[in-house]
Amino acid sequence: MLSLSLQILAICAVVRYDSFVSSFNLPTLKSGRLSKGSDLHMKDYPKPNVENTENYRIAEKLSSKFSSFKGSASSGKTVAIIGGGLSGLACAKYLVDAGHKPIVLEARDVLGGKVSAWQDKDGDWIETGLHIFFGAYPNMMNLFKELSIEDRLQWKIHQMIFAMQELPGEFTTFDFIPGIPAPFNFGLAILSNQKMLTFWEKLQTAPPLLPMLLEGQPFIDQQDELSVTDFMRKYGMPERINEEVFVAMAKALDFIDPDKLSMTVVLTAMNRFLNEDNGLQMAFLDGNQPERLCAPMQEHIEARGGRVRLNSPVKEIVTAEDGSVRHLLLRNGETIVADEYVSAMPVDIMKRFVPKAWSTMPYFRQMDELEGIPVINLHMWFDKKLISVDHLCFSRSPLLSVYADMSTTCKEYRSDDRSMLELVFAPCSPIAGGKVNWVAKSDEEIIAATMGELARLFPTEIAVDGSKAKLLKYAVVRTPRSVYAAIPGRNKFRPSQRTPIPNFTLAGDWTSQKFLGSMEGAVLAGKLAAEVVCERVAGVPYSAEVKEIQASVVAKASTASPKDPVRLLGEGAIACAPSTRVRPFNATN
Repeated sequence: MLSLSLQILAICAVVRYDSFVSSFNLPTLKSGRLSKGSDLHMKDYPKPNVENTENYRIAEKLSSKFSSFKGSASSGKTVAIIGGGLSGLACAKYLVDAGHKPIVLEARDVLGGKVSAWQDKDGDWIETGLHIFFGAYPNMMNLFKELSIEDRLQWKIHQMIFAMQELPGEFTTFDFIPGIPAPFNFGLAILSNQKMLTFWEKLQTAPPLLPMLLEGQPFIDQQDELSVTDFMRKYGMPERINEEVFVAMAKALDFIDPDKLSMTVVLTAMNRFLNEDNGLQMAFLDGNQPERLCAPMQEHIEARGGRVRLNSPVKEIVTAEDGSVRHLLLRNGETIVADEYVSAMPVDIMKRFVPKAWSTMPYFRQMDELEGIPVINLHMWFDKKLISVDHLCFSRSPLLSVYADMSTTCKEYRSDDRSMLELVFAPCSPIAGGKVNWVAKSDEEIIAATMGELARLFPTEIAVDGSKAKLLKYAVVRTPRSVYAAIPGRNKFRPSQRTPIPNFTLAGDWTSQKFLGSMEGAVLAGKLAAEVVCERVAGVPYSAEVKEIQASVVAKASTASPKDPVRLLGEGAIACAPSTRVRPFNATN
């Protein structure tokens, strides 16, 4: 019955596919190759209906909840938030909505954390990462609406584009047919693609994934001990599915190869995306993140009595005799006293700040099991306009994850004469499944390897020796510790936002929430942290239960000795901040 149903769907997909391509004027593909005549110019699409989903309504309800606290006797509390990334800013935004007075302390001179960006001497923006917004980001979509900046999202056609490894210079697509509800639109998108998997391989993919749709999160959570590769082999999925699909998906989700990535991450993402009609539709921000997203958040916070401070690195979390936070000590000697305290620092930095009084508590010992994953983001400026697509591309390359020609996809970076590729170089270390520790390599070695890979993927346009499109300059942005490494068995150690400390709360995309280590996860974690603070000071029951701590962690903590915090070394803003250098390119390097 399943095979018959899929065959019928496949026939429908082929019939509908032709009319879909012609009606939407997709790029002309000749044997999968973008033709010179199909050079795409920027074309944005109407905002999809992302509001008509259960997840969006849940996010909207939580946003509305904060206004109910405003004006009560418990409002007006001062809340010190360490970290001005998306999670810290989101926490502050919802705290001011509840009538509180947050003060955000950012160590660096720019907001955004993992979405920060800065300008080089030429005025070009250098971004920490290539960031994409999905329709299935309900809290992020609510945030854009609440800040009245929805028009800053440049929605692209509902499509996924893959470079063809075995056919250099060619692409293939998953095309989502309008009017077909989820999850059938995704099934049809896969069935109508004739380039990546055979029909039999597609049939073999479906049965192992059905429990995800039927049983939901309980089944998904049970797969955390398995890597993507382990899961495939357990359920008899063909190896080519890994090569054709899961490699690209794993590196896009967490910068990790499938043999290192927890299957829970892939299933969680699929469950979110596949259950919403427009869940996988993608949008680019129309410019740099600090000005186009972080600045509106800062303006919202400060207009309602909150404060956002740059260049304010915290040196120590100072505790009182009862273990609560007494104050924050800044590196310049200043003391910050507040009613409540929130850490929105990355897990690797938070581990170095845990006070001695908390160091044997099982809750904080959970963090020993978590660490950030290294990632490298590249910017490459060429002397001519490359044949490109106005979208995100999955490279399926051993060295590259996803990339986009930002001169085509983003209004602020638009150029009709020259291309600027932004690429995610992953995996870039052994922890992520890479054979080479690229983070320790020189910029020149990283760019040389990337040029070699681009020349292999697009031989008609790029040559290693620069004889075709010439690389004018490049920027290599290393983030030694980015999102938490979602290797098998880690999910159960992600802590709740509510801590055992009476005036201290955790935020950050690595804390426990259902949207992984992502922009959506960061915003949701900040929102949940704000909810904890509001409920605590209002004296009302908490909405969320504290996540159970694993017995192995409790046992280790019982024999641990108290230890002083390691804190950060050196005079830099933070030890795990991205580093970059912008350089002109010399083909002889």
